[in-house]
Amino acid sequence: MGLSWQQGPLSPGAIGRFLVPEPLPKRLLYAEPLRRRMRVRFGGVWIADSEDVILLFEPGRYPVAYFPKSDVSADALERTEYTTQHHELGLTSWYIVRAGEQSAPRGAWQHVNLPDYASELRGRAAFAWHAMDAFYEEDERIVGHAADSYHRIDIRQTSRNLMVRHSDRIIADTKRPLVLYESGFAPRWYVPRVDVDESALTPVEHQTFCPYKGVCSYYDIGETHLAVWSYREAYPEVGRISDLVSFEPDIVSVQLDGRQIRLAPGQTVIPHGPDRHLTVAEALPRGKRP
Repeated sequence: MGLSWQQGPLSPGAIGRFLVPEPLPKRLLYAEPLRRRMRVRFGGVWIADSEDVILLFEPGRYPVAYFPKSDVSADALERTEYTTQHHELGLTSWYIVRAGEQSAPRGAWQHVNLPDYASELRGRAAFAWHAMDAFYEEDERIVGHAADSYHRIDIRQTSRNLMVRHSDRIIADTKRPLVLYESGFAPRWYVPRVDVDESALTPVEHQTFCPYKGVCSYYDIGETHLAVWSYREAYPEVGRISDLVSFEPDIVSVQLDGRQIRLAPGQTVIPHGPDRHLTVAEALPRGKRP
């Protein structure tokens, strides 16, 4: 997503290129101030609270938040003897994160022998996202990963004809689909349920989570698994797609104005698993939570 994930400009599968006379390194790392207050909760207490977070964008990874150690509780980090070697950033020391009776082995790390070109990360530690209880910006929980400031979603109404078929059956036929453009992804087409033959859809228990859209539910069509999805209650920022349905063009036939839609290589969505202790209620829009 955004700058370094999927097919963003710093990702291994970038679809664009930098117009420069000499080839760039295959791996480019990018760091910038987050400019938001971020907090980390673990063991029922706040263990980090900072307005001076640096985001590191690394090819093929979600952005990672690095906190000044001065903004981390003094007794939260216990250095271990375990180290790794980062290709660009050098020797990395790992910490046990402790709070009360709770501990997370290798729950945080610090690059301790940084080259001069990576000086922004000196004296900073990062926390393993899924090992912590939760991350917050101000008083709102941030799920999935640190927010990528280069991730964008645009939704557009169109009158083009979208038709979905499975075998010889028409599953959807509409001239009022919404198209969702999301950084790093192929356009996705969403159909009002009134234009869908819902008798063909079988709900399944499988759910995934998108940090930008919310909880996603899925449907089978006959023996074709996970062919359809829907954000039943999408986040307000993308509320226009709430309860609409979208079809996976690599699984069923999706035609736009008679032209078959196919995903380009590298466009397959890699879904999120849930954050630690994250409930479905917490992942719903704030106004919809119990």
